[in-house]
Amino acid sequence: MVEFALVIPVVLLVLFAAVEIAVVARTQLEVVNAAREGAREAAASPDPAQAVAAVRNALGPAASQARISVSRPSVVGAPAEVEVVVAHQLGAALFGGSTVLLRGHATMRVEQ
Repeated sequence: MVEFALVIPVVLLVLFAAVEIAVVARTQLEVVNAAREGAREAAASPDPAQAVAAVRNALGPAASQARISVSRPSVVGAPAEVEVVVAHQLGAALFGGSTVLLRGHATMRVEQ
């Protein structure tokens, strides 16, 4: 019983850390995917607002706290770049409620 009482806090800490890592990894993948969607829209449309809307649509609820920058030259074949930065709040109180900045960047060639 004493051994169980000594080991269970360590097991719970590792379990919470694994869950938090999985949540951060999922959110990072969502941010990268949103940047890719924005770059695809920026490559096809000359209006940067449409690229921002595509990023916000892909992010879903996290879109309200996202910083989005779109760089789209008017020259066909030049790179259109989209960068997305989301501040992700760590959920477990064990980590002090700190914030992690997640970044996604995508580049595609301007089509029209």
